[in-house]
Amino acid sequence: MAGSLDPAVLDRLAGLSLVARTVVDGYLAGQHRSPLRGNSAEFAQHREYVPGDELRRLDWKVFARSDRLVIKEYDEETSLDCHILVDGSESMAFGSLAWTKFEYARWCAAALTHLVLEARDTAGLVLFDEAERKKVPPKTGAGQERDILAALDAYQPGGKTRIGDVLFWLSGRLRRKGIVAIFSDFFDDLDKIVEGLRRLSYAGHEPILFQIVDPLEMTFDISYLVRLDGLEGAGVQKVDPKSLRAAYVEEFESHQRQLATRTRQLGLDCLHLSTAQDLGAALSTYLAHRRARSRGGRR
Repeated sequence: MAGSLDPAVLDRLAGLSLVARTVVDGYLAGQHRSPLRGNSAEFAQHREYVPGDELRRLDWKVFARSDRLVIKEYDEETSLDCHILVDGSESMAFGSLAWTKFEYARWCAAALTHLVLEARDTAGLVLFDEAERKKVPPKTGAGQERDILAALDAYQPGGKTRIGDVLFWLSGRLRRKGIVAIFSDFFDDLDKIVEGLRRLSYAGHEPILFQIVDPLEMTFDISYLVRLDGLEGAGVQKVDPKSLRAAYVEEFESHQRQLATRTRQLGLDCLHLSTAQDLGAALSTYLAHRRARSRGGRR
């Protein structure tokens, strides 16, 4: 991220709040609706009429049946709920740069929190490894942003990864339907991950995957003998990276292809982020693409 926004410096000097504001500043200029929501005007729900409501929005059919005055509300008028899930397992503690995958995920989650709450929508947080470890229930307002950022700032990654099991478990416990933004490396059993994503979708949520990977994990570009301290109880091994690189890269790329294919089959977005990538540019590019797509009639 040289030559552009450096969240590591901002985080060290002033904390997550400045990271979040700096990433989001400019993107929301002139916007009053969350870029996560679509542009559809599909019917969402009824609510009771209150003096001052426009009469043209009354549902006269309901009035004829029940003598009740109710207003029709549409998807674009109702609050968007964003559940932010951050993988805090031990594998996220890896980093070949000056920051780890978890720190990068934390910056992303902080920026998304700020963006959602600035648009007067609702945000909540779940930090997890093989189970839920910390939860900030969905709310709105400046106090909610402080609570979420404090939870992200205090958390230390550790524990084994059980992404699919956690998604499956959470699908029945997230009370408010909405966007589920998942920040993880997704280095886990793909069958279980897909089953968890499918369960979230069936429950009425829209999962969005933000896969965070260190550049060294993509290339395994190490030219000297190293000692690998396995994360999550994998043990210690001395290896010659040159002898392993081809097999490793093939396995890594196979995992990436399968993850992309299977999320696409579910109709879900999966954004791949390198921790060397400019954070602001990556998120704004995705959100702009999402907004443009929704204007074309797709989710």
